[in-house]
Amino acid sequence: MTLTRLLITQAVNNLWANHRLLRACASLDDVALSAPRVGFFPSILLTLNHSLTVDWYYVSAMERAAAGQPVDPDALRVFEPRAPFDRLLPLEAAQGAVDRRLLTLCRGLTDAFLDGEVAVMRGGGRVVLEPTVRLFQHLFQHQIHHRGQVHTMLSGAGVAPPQLDELYCAGDAERRAADLAALGLSEADIWGS
Repeated sequence: MTLTRLLITQAVNNLWANHRLLRACASLDDVALSAPRVGFFPSILLTLNHSLTVDWYYVSAMERAAAGQPVDPDALRVFEPRAPFDRLLPLEAAQGAVDRRLLTLCRGLTDAFLDGEVAVMRGGGRVVLEPTVRLFQHLFQHQIHHRGQVHTMLSGAGVAPPQLDELYCAGDAERRAADLAALGLSEADIWGS
């Protein structure tokens, strides 16, 4: 398996896991989604907003780098406001859109891009060059970390958290087929033909 194929599988996993997690969150009303809970961001909705804005931030930086564009001097505006969505439905649509952008980015990867760096705007107008592969790994780990927090918060809210670890094993193909179909994806989209 090539590094590009591995990153495509990670991007599909991200899309799939967010789909499942947000579907479980949809069983909660607005009050329960915003209720105080234990976590870095003290509610399900705040945690989901944080994951989304960080996705916007890094995916945009990587898209710009892949297109040969300079760093966006206004990149940090994605964090204003801290929580752009106060309802789940529009957040879910925005998360799905950025997840698809990430998958599209991964499908177009080249060795030259993967061997390079991505310019990332940090506070105070400071630009940091991050090795591309490390930035992908950081983004995927960030997503997994906060999905885990929401997973735990769902349990505390009385909702059975969805299974999020059955994407990769060949024997689990049947368990993910309906979700992949709902996302317009197939096993070939994950593993290639």
